[in-house]
Amino acid sequence: MASNFSLPKLCKNALFSLLLMFMVMVVAAASFQFNVGGRERGWIKPTGNESETYNEWAARNRFHVGDSLYFKYENDSVLVVNKTSYSKCSVSNPIFKFEDGETVFQFHRYGFFYFISGERGHCKAGQRLIVRVMVHPAATPSPEPAPSPQGDGSGNEGGGWDSFWGPPPPNSTIKLTVASYFMTALGGMLVIMYLLM
Repeated sequence: MASNFSLPKLCKNALFSLLLMFMVMVVAAASFQFNVGGRERGWIKPTGNESETYNEWAARNRFHVGDSLYFKYENDSVLVVNKTSYSKCSVSNPIFKFEDGETVFQFHRYGFFYFISGERGHCKAGQRLIVRVMVHPAATPSPEPAPSPQGDGSGNEGGGWDSFWGPPPPNSTIKLTVASYFMTALGGMLVIMYLLM
Protein backbone atom coordinates (compact mmCIF):
# COMPACT_ATOMS: atom_id res chain seq x y z
CA MET A 1 0.00 0.00 0.00
CA ALA A 2 1.53 3.28 -1.12
CA SER A 3 1.57 6.27 1.18
CA ASN A 4 1.38 9.96 0.27
CA PHE A 5 3.68 10.69 3.22
CA SER A 6 7.01 12.17 2.10
CA LEU A 7 9.78 12.73 4.66
CA PRO A 8 11.56 15.49 2.65
CA LYS A 9 8.29 17.39 2.23
CA LEU A 10 7.55 17.01 5.97
CA CYS A 11 11.01 18.43 6.79
CA LYS A 12 10.46 21.37 4.43
CA ASN A 13 7.07 22.10 6.00
CA ALA A 14 8.51 21.91 9.53
CA LEU A 15 11.43 24.20 8.62
CA PHE A 16 9.07 26.62 6.90
CA SER A 17 6.84 26.69 10.00
CA LEU A 18 9.81 27.27 12.32
CA LEU A 19 11.13 30.14 10.22
CA LEU A 20 7.69 31.73 10.03
CA MET A 21 7.27 31.44 13.81
CA PHE A 22 10.73 32.97 14.33
CA MET A 23 9.85 35.94 12.11
CA VAL A 24 6.66 36.59 14.09
CA MET A 25 8.60 36.47 17.38
CA VAL A 26 11.25 38.90 16.09
CA VAL A 27 8.62 41.40 14.99
CA ALA A 28 6.74 41.08 18.32
CA ALA A 29 9.96 41.54 20.31
CA ALA A 30 10.85 44.67 18.34
CA SER A 31 8.28 46.76 20.22
CA PHE A 32 7.81 47.39 23.93
CA GLN A 33 4.84 48.43 26.09
CA PHE A 34 5.55 50.95 28.85
CA ASN A 35 3.31 51.20 31.94
CA VAL A 36 2.74 54.91 32.57
CA GLY A 37 3.25 55.61 36.26
CA GLY A 38 4.38 52.04 36.91
CA ARG A 39 2.24 48.99 37.67
CA GLU A 40 1.12 50.19 41.11
CA ARG A 41 0.68 53.93 40.58
CA GLY A 42 -0.78 54.20 37.10
CA TRP A 43 -2.24 57.37 35.58
CA ILE A 44 -3.46 59.38 38.59
CA LYS A 45 -3.52 62.97 39.82
CA PRO A 46 -0.22 63.60 41.64
CA THR A 47 -0.43 64.19 45.38
CA GLY A 48 3.05 65.67 45.74
CA ASN A 49 4.48 62.59 47.48
CA GLU A 50 5.62 60.88 44.26
CA SER A 51 9.30 60.13 43.78
CA GLU A 52 9.20 61.48 40.22
CA THR A 53 6.90 63.26 37.79
CA TYR A 54 5.50 61.63 34.67
CA ASN A 55 7.97 63.63 32.56
CA GLU A 56 10.92 62.56 34.72
CA TRP A 57 9.79 58.96 34.18
CA ALA A 58 9.56 59.54 30.43
CA ALA A 59 13.05 61.10 30.36
CA ARG A 60 14.50 57.88 31.85
CA ASN A 61 13.08 55.77 29.01
CA ARG A 62 13.75 55.53 25.29
CA PHE A 63 10.67 55.25 23.10
CA HIS A 64 10.68 54.08 19.49
CA VAL A 65 8.13 53.74 16.68
CA GLY A 66 6.07 50.62 17.39
CA ASP A 67 6.34 50.96 21.19
CA SER A 68 3.21 51.72 23.17
CA LEU A 69 2.10 53.34 26.41
CA TYR A 70 -0.31 51.59 28.77
CA PHE A 71 -2.43 53.96 30.88
CA LYS A 72 -4.27 52.36 33.84
CA TYR A 73 -6.77 54.73 35.53
CA GLU A 74 -10.19 55.06 37.19
CA ASN A 75 -12.67 57.95 36.90
CA ASP A 76 -10.28 59.82 34.63
CA SER A 77 -9.29 60.05 30.97
CA VAL A 78 -6.26 60.35 28.73
CA LEU A 79 -6.15 63.11 26.15
CA VAL A 80 -3.64 63.25 23.32
CA VAL A 81 -3.16 66.95 22.64
CA ASN A 82 -0.91 69.33 20.74
CA LYS A 83 1.91 71.31 22.34
CA THR A 84 -0.19 74.43 22.93
CA SER A 85 -3.00 72.51 24.66
CA TYR A 86 -0.39 70.70 26.73
CA SER A 87 1.21 73.97 27.85
CA LYS A 88 -2.14 75.53 28.74
CA CYS A 89 -3.69 72.32 30.17
CA SER A 90 -6.54 72.86 27.70
CA VAL A 91 -8.94 69.91 27.44
CA SER A 92 -11.27 71.56 24.90
CA ASN A 93 -9.80 70.28 21.64
CA PRO A 94 -7.99 66.93 22.06
CA ILE A 95 -6.64 65.00 19.10
CA PHE A 96 -7.74 61.75 20.79
CA LYS A 97 -9.71 61.12 23.97
CA PHE A 98 -9.68 57.82 25.86
CA GLU A 99 -11.93 56.97 28.82
CA ASP A 100 -11.86 53.17 28.98
CA GLY A 101 -9.66 52.85 32.10
CA GLU A 102 -7.01 50.79 30.31
CA THR A 103 -5.73 52.69 27.31
CA VAL A 104 -2.94 51.46 25.05
CA PHE A 105 -1.50 54.12 22.75
CA GLN A 106 0.96 52.92 20.09
CA PHE A 107 3.52 55.25 18.53
CA HIS A 108 3.30 55.22 14.74
CA ARG A 109 5.86 57.96 14.07
CA TYR A 110 8.84 59.63 15.69
CA GLY A 111 8.65 63.02 17.36
CA PHE A 112 6.88 64.44 20.40
CA PHE A 113 3.56 63.24 21.84
CA TYR A 114 1.66 65.20 24.48
CA PHE A 115 -0.75 63.60 26.99
CA ILE A 116 -2.87 65.23 29.69
CA SER A 117 -5.66 64.16 32.01
CA GLY A 118 -9.14 65.23 30.96
CA GLU A 119 -10.26 65.83 34.55
CA ARG A 120 -10.45 69.41 35.83
CA GLY A 121 -7.32 70.43 37.75
CA HIS A 122 -5.41 67.19 37.18
CA CYS A 123 -3.15 68.53 34.43
CA LYS A 124 -2.21 71.63 36.43
CA ALA A 125 -1.42 69.33 39.38
CA GLY A 126 1.08 67.48 37.16
CA GLN A 127 -0.92 64.70 35.48
CA ARG A 128 0.59 65.31 32.09
CA LEU A 129 3.27 63.69 30.02
CA ILE A 130 5.55 64.50 27.09
CA VAL A 131 7.03 61.54 25.24
CA ARG A 132 9.76 61.88 22.65
CA VAL A 133 9.78 58.96 20.23
CA MET A 134 13.32 58.55 19.02
CA VAL A 135 14.46 58.36 15.43
CA HIS A 136 16.34 55.14 14.90
CA PRO A 137 20.07 55.95 14.66
CA ALA A 138 20.14 54.55 11.13
CA ALA A 139 17.32 56.83 10.00
CA THR A 140 17.89 60.22 8.45
CA PRO A 141 15.23 62.67 9.58
CA SER A 142 13.53 64.62 6.85
CA PRO A 143 13.61 68.40 7.16
CA GLU A 144 10.36 69.95 8.35
CA PRO A 145 9.02 73.20 6.97
CA ALA A 146 9.26 76.26 9.20
CA PRO A 147 5.98 77.15 10.94
CA SER A 148 3.94 79.97 9.49
CA PRO A 149 4.15 83.19 11.52
CA GLN A 150 0.34 83.45 11.33
CA GLY A 151 -0.25 80.04 12.97
CA ASP A 152 -2.51 77.51 11.32
CA GLY A 153 -5.52 79.77 10.91
CA SER A 154 -7.55 77.99 13.60
CA GLY A 155 -6.69 80.40 16.38
CA ASN A 156 -4.42 77.80 17.97
CA GLU A 157 -0.87 78.95 17.74
CA GLY A 158 0.86 76.10 15.94
CA GLY A 159 -1.74 73.70 17.29
CA GLY A 160 -3.53 72.14 14.32
CA TRP A 161 -3.57 68.49 13.29
CA ASP A 162 -0.76 68.97 10.77
CA SER A 163 1.54 70.64 13.28
CA PHE A 164 1.05 67.73 15.69
CA TRP A 165 1.43 64.83 13.28
CA GLY A 166 3.64 66.59 10.77
CA PRO A 167 4.28 65.28 7.31
CA PRO A 168 5.17 61.61 7.11
CA PRO A 169 8.84 60.99 6.43
CA PRO A 170 9.47 59.96 2.83
CA ASN A 171 10.42 56.31 2.59
CA SER A 172 13.44 57.15 0.47
CA THR A 173 15.20 58.87 3.37
CA ILE A 174 14.93 55.95 5.81
CA LYS A 175 17.96 53.69 5.68
CA LEU A 176 17.40 50.01 6.28
CA THR A 177 18.69 48.64 9.56
CA VAL A 178 20.48 45.32 9.97
CA ALA A 179 17.24 43.83 11.30
CA SER A 180 15.41 45.00 8.16
CA TYR A 181 17.99 43.31 5.94
CA PHE A 182 17.76 40.15 8.05
CA MET A 183 13.94 40.07 7.88
CA THR A 184 14.00 40.69 4.12
CA ALA A 185 16.49 37.86 3.60
CA LEU A 186 14.50 35.54 5.83
CA GLY A 187 11.29 36.38 3.96
CA GLY A 188 13.02 35.69 0.65
CA MET A 189 14.20 32.31 1.93
CA LEU A 190 10.66 31.45 2.99
CA VAL A 191 9.30 32.31 -0.44
CA ILE A 192 11.96 30.23 -2.17
CA MET A 193 11.35 27.28 0.16
CA TYR A 194 7.62 27.50 -0.43
CA LEU A 195 8.12 27.56 -4.21
CA LEU A 196 10.40 24.52 -4.05
CA MET A 197 7.83 22.43 -2.15
